Amino acid sequence: MKLSSTIVFCLILLGVSQANAAVYKLPAKKGDRVVALVPEETLTVKADHDQTLLDIARRFNLGQTEIVTLNPKLDRWLIKTGTEIRLPNRRILPDSPHDGITLNIAEYRMYYYPASAPGIVRSYAHGVGRQDWQTPLGRTTVAKKVKDPAWHPPESIRREHAANGDFLPEIVPPGIHNPLGAYALYLNLPGDYRIHGTDIDKIFGIGMQITHGCVRMYPEDIDALYHSAEIGTPVYIVKQPIKVGWLNNSLYVEAHPDLEGEEKTQDQRFAIALALIQKINGGETPEFDQVALNKALADLDGVPVEIYEGVPPLYVDPTPVPDLAKGKVSSSKKGAKKANKSAKADTVKTAAKSAKVTHAADKKVAEKVTKDKSTKEKTVIKAQSGTKGGYYHGD
Repeated sequence: MKLSSTIVFCLILLGVSQANAAVYKLPAKKGDRVVALVPEETLTVKADHDQTLLDIARRFNLGQTEIVTLNPKLDRWLIKTGTEIRLPNRRILPDSPHDGITLNIAEYRMYYYPASAPGIVRSYAHGVGRQDWQTPLGRTTVAKKVKDPAWHPPESIRREHAANGDFLPEIVPPGIHNPLGAYALYLNLPGDYRIHGTDIDKIFGIGMQITHGCVRMYPEDIDALYHSAEIGTPVYIVKQPIKVGWLNNSLYVEAHPDLEGEEKTQDQRFAIALALIQKINGGETPEFDQVALNKALADLDGVPVEIYEGVPPLYVDPTPVPDLAKGKVSSSKKGAKKANKSAKADTVKTAAKSAKVTHAADKKVAEKVTKDKSTKEKTVIKAQSGTKGGYYHGD
């Protein structure tokens, strides 16, 4: 993989490698949310040998959905020597406290604010729950940490696998085929929700909806998190496919593809984005660039786009995250699905109420995005298929 000497130095300095998270310095100005690895607008690399796009994703701590979305015209299974690959640079921090761990399941990324290193945030790729086994939303904490955990697949998961001819034992011992990997952080939730590693069979499932509700990380990433995050660390689980944030008097928007089963129209996305823009701008609607906003909401590539330049209002506190310990949380797929569906409905309802105008989508762009998304979803099966002889699927 070939990069310019300046970018190589920056990536090494900032910890972008197969053994580390992407490390960002928090903005100096209170209230700013946009962070970046390098000053340049875009970040690219060139392949120095034939490989898969997923190999490159792991090297730069990216998930499958993220790198494929950034490079929609490339074949994820074959990247030829000399091919230029686009990597993420800027990110908008989720609207959550800069404390402990934030899991934004909508972008398959974790943001970890280590207590031992104030002023930085470490970002990791991760996998999340499938459409029928969604990850619950809200605030919780790390209840315990376990090295080399054994997996006790619930009866519901064993029945699911048995229906496909894959018979799971009652206990899966630690090892390379254990879907929990070498480390697990158990969350203070009913149902054994965990942040854990992965087995060798599912390494390319990071950055996808593949689990039964848990959060799955690359082996080297869970290793680092396990040895850094203490028991009691707060964990904020949010779903923010659209984010907005200030940086140096410029307002940015960042939009990601919808999760499976949660597809929105362009008008719905516009209403949500408008509500977020109004909130972060003190309740006022600035004269932002609607063309740029609509393009970001159609491309859904996760790249922050500048839509307005002006003086931001006084600091706005992050949106409170409901405490899961004070509400009813079901560990069943039915309960989790209902909770997440309710959260989604509330978000759309609030956004639609705040929006005073509607906006027609650019249909040609939207149709192209839909077509590209359909093609991507068909290839997901290839990443989720097992190895010969069968293996234990993720929890």
